[in-house]
Amino acid sequence: MSVLVRFAPSPTGKLHVGNIRVALINFLLAGGQPENLILRYDDTDFERSKQEHVDDIARDLRWLGIHWGQTFYQSKRLDLYNAARDRLIADGRLYPCYETAEELEYMRNRQRMRGRPPIYDRSALSLTAEQIAAYEAEGRRPHWRFRLTEGEIRWTDLVRGECVYDAAHLADPVVIREDGTYLYMLPSAIDDADMGITHVVRGEDHVTNTAVQIQMFQALGAAVPAFAHLPLLVGVDGKGLSKRLGSLSMGDLRGQGIEPLSICSLLSRLGSSEAIDLAPGMDALIAAFDISHFGRSTPRFDPAELDRLNQKLLHQLPWDVAQARLHAAGCAQATEAFWDAVRGNLTVFADVTAWYQVVYGPAAPLAVDGVDPAFRQAALACLPDGVWSPETWKQWTDAVKAATGAKGKDLFLPLRRLLTGHDHGPELKALLPLIGRDRAVARLAG
Repeated sequence: MSVLVRFAPSPTGKLHVGNIRVALINFLLAGGQPENLILRYDDTDFERSKQEHVDDIARDLRWLGIHWGQTFYQSKRLDLYNAARDRLIADGRLYPCYETAEELEYMRNRQRMRGRPPIYDRSALSLTAEQIAAYEAEGRRPHWRFRLTEGEIRWTDLVRGECVYDAAHLADPVVIREDGTYLYMLPSAIDDADMGITHVVRGEDHVTNTAVQIQMFQALGAAVPAFAHLPLLVGVDGKGLSKRLGSLSMGDLRGQGIEPLSICSLLSRLGSSEAIDLAPGMDALIAAFDISHFGRSTPRFDPAELDRLNQKLLHQLPWDVAQARLHAAGCAQATEAFWDAVRGNLTVFADVTAWYQVVYGPAAPLAVDGVDPAFRQAALACLPDGVWSPETWKQWTDAVKAATGAKGKDLFLPLRRLLTGHDHGPELKALLPLIGRDRAVARLAG
């Protein structure tokens, strides 16, 4: 199957998990081939579109491992839209309207009171030349609507199945504002037609737009692409994410230490029949992807699930990959034994620096409240001599137990606190030989 898809973000803010899910699924549908994915910036909102957002979007996509072939900016394609506009006006598919926002709201309310759907009544089509001249003399400028033709609009959605709309129940959409700038739907259809997009994958909030855009494709004399509308993500409480997306931007997740593969593993399966688990890599996600596995049920985005995948990734991260990252994080003395000892206790990679300080940091005694000084002295006196190994921990704890009578939590927790300053952490069987006798003596000596 030949596939050409596009991701068309508005550069008016940061990418969040909802945007990235759409970008990722487009990339996977494209077989992970950059030449099959177009990045198209919907930047016709000239006031809110910013270059910094353009840069952030590209950086976030690359960080996630999503790559594309060509890049387009809608703001640079206005001549194409204007030519299509003129053609649609000549064909009678675009027509000018002069109603104000207040007049339109009055019209909708009147229709509701009469039990009719609140859609535009096409009264602009019956304006006389004199009425238009009067409006123009008032200083009014027209907005333009796309005229829908009667009949059913059908398509087989790759996620939702058969979709049917009666054009009589849809309002002719406004596609050009009074100031001549374009709204979303018409430039999007023109671009998809011009670029030969074969599949449009987007959120289910665009389903009604698709019914309208199918007629736009037909009016433009273009092939209608296949459509897939994904259910929108909600939180674990079932409520929309829209008001919480500030903390779910890619920049924030990256700052929190979430790994790209963890994000992709979750978002590529969320809403599908596939079990959510950590993928070995992007190639595995591409090979396993099947758009037909997605359904109409509402997927719940749980940050705890993301943490779980992130932990699993770090726990499995091999030394040959971790080594360079450890050195970049300032952990130059870290060894493979250190990595094997601590990785099972990491939620994000940055957690490693705290354990690096425990093992390789200053040997100064740790301030530990609540540890009996007599227990501390006994622990110090029982420290084994010689070369330390993974068996040293048991030898030491057996000796301390015999000397103090402490056992269980009363034995192990004070020793952990004295050596590391933490109540929880890596197995001391592995950590103690790395800390070494000199640091252990210094900390126990108090």
